[in-house]
Amino acid sequence: MNVAGRTPLSPVLTLPSEGRVNALNHALDRAAPHEIIREAAAVTGPGRLCLVSSFGTESAVLIAFMAEVDPSIPVVFLDTGWLFEETLAYRDALTAQLGLTDVRTIHPDPSRLAELDAERDLWFSDPDSCCRIRKVEPLARALSGFDGWLNGRKRYQGGLRADIPVVERDGARLKFNPLANLGREEVEAAHRRFGLPDHPMLAKGFGSVGCMPCTSRSTGSEGARAGRWRGQAKTECGIHTLLNTIDR
Repeated sequence: MNVAGRTPLSPVLTLPSEGRVNALNHALDRAAPHEIIREAAAVTGPGRLCLVSSFGTESAVLIAFMAEVDPSIPVVFLDTGWLFEETLAYRDALTAQLGLTDVRTIHPDPSRLAELDAERDLWFSDPDSCCRIRKVEPLARALSGFDGWLNGRKRYQGGLRADIPVVERDGARLKFNPLANLGREEVEAAHRRFGLPDHPMLAKGFGSVGCMPCTSRSTGSEGARAGRWRGQAKTECGIHTLLNTIDR
């Protein structure tokens, strides 16, 4: 499926028209995750696709599908400085089990932290700004060398994710959501099929895991992301809502 052009003199993806993006999304809407990943790699070209993962409680299945297609696709991991030690250990365990060959751990800009969060309490006073300097800005820099990226959002997670397409524009690049059209039961079945370990925090009652200050336990009757920014209107860190507003 040829939806984007590339020439030897233009290493950056020439974004297709909105109509062609819609056509690609329609063609892949019912495709299996590995088919979506293969098509994303074909559309973007060699070395121009990455996967962005938090290595959270629901991250393993997408990474496993990607490794099944090509374990050398770069995996970008944001270490915000506020992660649980269990998340770092989970990253290392999955990297070894799935044979990933290019996991890139990126960090916030120290000068931005010194300027805006010297006391490490920005998460409390202004969580949106905390997410911006610790997640959104570092990821924008990391994605500058790619034409497309894979992420693990699913429609069943609800909120702003309930109607996500399989393929969408993200500023200067394309964003692929290979698990968008899977139900929770299908994701859990894939988790078992791949023989994946659970995130260590899952057994402790954490249904969704992000940064320590903004993550709490949740019950089975609550939504998949109920423990994130509990008691606030905030439901997203900004990676999926603000990233394309930043000049890369």
